[in-house]
Amino acid sequence: MVLWVFGYGSLIWKAGFRYDERLVGFIKGYRRVFYQGSTDHRGTPEYPGRTVTLEPMDGEWGVAYKVSGKEDEEVALSYLEVREKQYDVKAYLDFFTDPTDTSPAASNVMVNGLTLLVNRYIASPDKKLNNNYLGPASIEEIADQIIHAKGPSGPNRDYLFQLEKALHQFGCEDKHVIELANAVRQILSSDS
Repeated sequence: MVLWVFGYGSLIWKAGFRYDERLVGFIKGYRRVFYQGSTDHRGTPEYPGRTVTLEPMDGEWGVAYKVSGKEDEEVALSYLEVREKQYDVKAYLDFFTDPTDTSPAASNVMVNGLTLLVNRYIASPDKKLNNNYLGPASIEEIADQIIHAKGPSGPNRDYLFQLEKALHQFGCEDKHVIELANAVRQILSSDS
């Protein structure tokens, strides 16, 4: 068995564990949204930041990391259990590298930060299971929250801008991320 971990948020630019291979591609049936609250990395319990999770939709681009060897797998999974502790659903999905592919590049990939285990972490919208789920809001409301939130991993806006940059580097034009980043930049420029 080989472990594949799918990253669609900060794992895209900061894996935090050793891996043998990194593929750019996507999962089908989900889209990335800034609906998950972060009280431990990009915000605080008093002022949560917003990070991405996945919700059912068309498909989402990200990266998949191949982790081989029992020791490396254990280290990666232990690390992810801490890093992704505010996500409550684990799922395993197929990972594709080309939209026209009918066969996945990797199967049973764990998804990080969602309900996907492509290798695994997703935030469900069920507030009984996931008290950090913030849910949908207008772009302006999400942008305002992101501008003001800051946690142990830094300002929430840095997370947004790093995600936008990382997606752009491999040619992914995520409309939600771009629209949100532009709204944050507009508010910041009008405040200065």
